[in-house]
Amino acid sequence: MTEYKKRYFEWLESDKIDEATKEELKSIEGNDEEIEFRFGSYMEFGTGGLRSKMGAGCGMMNIYTVAQATEGLARALDEIGDEAKKKGVIVGCDSRNNSSLFQRRCAEVLTAHGIKVYMFESLRPTPMLSAGVKYFGCAAGINITASHNPAAYNGYKLYWDDGAQPTAEIADHVAHLIHTTDIFDGVPSRDQADDSLITMVGAEFDEIFMEKVMAEQVYPDVIAKAADELQVVYTPLCGAGYKIVPEVLRRIGIKHLHTVDCQMTPNGNFPGLAKPNPEYPAAFTEGIKVATEVNSDIIIANDPDCDRIGIMARDNNGEFKCVTGNQMGSLLLDYIFTALEEQGKMPADAYAIKTIVSSEMPTAICKKHNVKLHNVLTGFKFIAEVIGKQEELGEGTFMLGFEESYGYMKGPYSRDKDGVVAAMLICEMAAYYSLRGMTMIDAVDSLYEKYGYYMENSAEIYMEGLDGKDKIAALMEVLRAKNPTEIAGSPVVNIRDYRAQTSKDMITGEISHTGLPKSNVMYFLAENGCVVVARPSGTEPKIKFYILANGKDEETAIANTKACTNALEDMLGIPHGSLKK
Repeated sequence: MTEYKKRYFEWLESDKIDEATKEELKSIEGNDEEIEFRFGSYMEFGTGGLRSKMGAGCGMMNIYTVAQATEGLARALDEIGDEAKKKGVIVGCDSRNNSSLFQRRCAEVLTAHGIKVYMFESLRPTPMLSAGVKYFGCAAGINITASHNPAAYNGYKLYWDDGAQPTAEIADHVAHLIHTTDIFDGVPSRDQADDSLITMVGAEFDEIFMEKVMAEQVYPDVIAKAADELQVVYTPLCGAGYKIVPEVLRRIGIKHLHTVDCQMTPNGNFPGLAKPNPEYPAAFTEGIKVATEVNSDIIIANDPDCDRIGIMARDNNGEFKCVTGNQMGSLLLDYIFTALEEQGKMPADAYAIKTIVSSEMPTAICKKHNVKLHNVLTGFKFIAEVIGKQEELGEGTFMLGFEESYGYMKGPYSRDKDGVVAAMLICEMAAYYSLRGMTMIDAVDSLYEKYGYYMENSAEIYMEGLDGKDKIAALMEVLRAKNPTEIAGSPVVNIRDYRAQTSKDMITGEISHTGLPKSNVMYFLAENGCVVVARPSGTEPKIKFYILANGKDEETAIANTKACTNALEDMLGIPHGSLKK
């Protein structure tokens, strides 16, 4: 009998499994492919935690795998000692189906170990979990969320004592403790929980968090000056931003805030949203209807756990256009620097952080404003790591961190991307440009005029199924075997393999260290500044591709973007036109 079938029957025959789960397992009896999908492997516990579809099985998100993961964390805190257990763990959740059930199970396992628990009384934005770790001085944090994934998914995000996701070393150790824990006999039962160790977190911390967010305003006066004219449409996409974000926007002075009422109630089924992801225009369908009715120029959407944010803005033809994550990161950087300079408040030691797969426009923006820019691997834990090091050194004033996938962070109170502070800053920036007779689309165009034309194309190839991981690995090896001499007619000057931590100068042949941690990423740089990057997703069965192009004008930038995309398709051996988002 295969290993996965043995696991299947162990679950089916266990007296620790509830009847509903057993019925689900019985329903797939004889379906070998489905059994292998659920039991053929375990969920991988990475630096961000776990994420998978919900259902019965050791490779799925369910009450048993959540408890096993929490047992691994509890054992790690046991090893650290009583001080860590007294500091405790803060546990939150989003609007997804079963999130509150999983949240409660985490608390039960932790308190059975004598670990103090701070538990949000109901769903809250992910940045509040990160902020809560720091505010309450916790040893760790757990948030039950699958961010922007479809409704079938859920996940388990782990945070460490600095409010950031843990380092690879810590995550690997927790993963080891999870995998050496028997999923049934090694986990405390519900009746071993100690509710006296649970402190509920509610409205009082909401006020504290909102005060910290509002303290990050850059140019508070502009909201009051533009308030009578500024019309803002907001949607949380049926998620955790439904309460906190509108309250913050009203408190900073937004008079005309219109909500997408059919998406204001938390709902884990995300009705009408195949992908509750503000990266996709389809997520704004209902928002556009509201914006048309109230004649708003801007629509703001958070993803379900409210760590990401996206907007659509009306152009001069009256059509709504998406402002990409790269464009918004550049807009925010330029706005923050400009606004502070106008007020004589720009710090001399300012620094910003972006990821290597994000636009190169911020490089030009930071150079003009004399701001140091740090480039890091994908993931806000790497952004948080830079902030932590700068704080240890007592150097630099942090201005903004961002990544192209619609995540932004400002302020010292949190260590993860924050869709609440981003919503506030975007509204403030919209007011600033409104007073100058400009829309957000006008503002994007002004960036190109000031800094040059930077265009990006991101695409992805999904490889689901049992052999998905092998296919992804094989495709990355295809790229590693390539040594292109040119990309879109421009000589390749540098190839970086972040897994091997090597950076090869293609002109001199010199090989140096990338200066960043290991990561399964391939990076190709052309002489004209265009960049091609490939990176397997850490949370979904897909490879993500990034084209970061530029040009002397819009026409050249667009042409370079297309040519670089074609060059990447040639390297992958797939037809032109395959890599479309």
